[in-house]
Amino acid sequence: MSTVITASGLTKQYKTSMALDHASFQVESGRIVGLIGPNGAGKTTALKAILGLTDFTGDLNVLGFDPRKQRDKLMEHVCFIADVAVLPRWLRVREAVDFVANVHPRFNRAKCEAFLARTKLQPNQRVRQMSKGMIVQLHLALVMAIDARLLILDEPTLGLDILYRKQFYQNLLEDYFDENKTIIVTTHQVEEVEHILTDLMFIRDGKIVLDADMDAIGERFIEVMVNADKADAARALKPIDERQVFGKSIFLFDGASRAQLETFGEIRRPSVSDLFVATMKGTYA
Repeated sequence: MSTVITASGLTKQYKTSMALDHASFQVESGRIVGLIGPNGAGKTTALKAILGLTDFTGDLNVLGFDPRKQRDKLMEHVCFIADVAVLPRWLRVREAVDFVANVHPRFNRAKCEAFLARTKLQPNQRVRQMSKGMIVQLHLALVMAIDARLLILDEPTLGLDILYRKQFYQNLLEDYFDENKTIIVTTHQVEEVEHILTDLMFIRDGKIVLDADMDAIGERFIEVMVNADKADAARALKPIDERQVFGKSIFLFDGASRAQLETFGEIRRPSVSDLFVATMKGTYA
């Protein structure tokens, strides 16, 4: 397994705010990484640094390139879908295909047209005539037809209904992803990507506060539902979070003994959203 991204001491400051604060992480090939954080945590800034769209201090290597100095070569191997549509409203579907075919050396027109044939998009249809979901379908068809090693998605399904969102991720898995490709996705709808992630990174105040693969997270973090008579004993083990559901306490533990927790009640693996809420408590205070 090769390393796709290596970041060390990644720092970016906007006047008085620190968007990235000495963030360090690695991303390996063939992984689907969820970069999750509250608004203003530094997610988009980190993606911009990876894409060579902003300056920064620290060391960053993406596919063997320095994004600050070798962006033209880097972008031959990287695709990006942003949270807002960037296609001109006057552009037709066939013109978008022609444009990408003429500028990107790794674009497969036949593959793109095969993807488009499974949608309701028509060759002469203009962007201004499309719904937001249809624009995302066009974006996805263009991107999936490029043999890129790294795909970066910044809130790619923002504003889409649940049917479009599910179809989007299903298409990614079935038609794009393989062991030679890597996907980084940021989203606030973590429950919809949880099942496809291989790795999880939480970012808060510009710092990476959690970085692990999903198997390790399942071993490290445990939730236990505890009856009232055992709640004090559970609290003595210093859980990182506690919440009440139907008169019972649900405790979330980091690194506690599974065998010991089983004596308190039913244990389970926490969802990514519950883990996120526990980790980010106080962020919006």
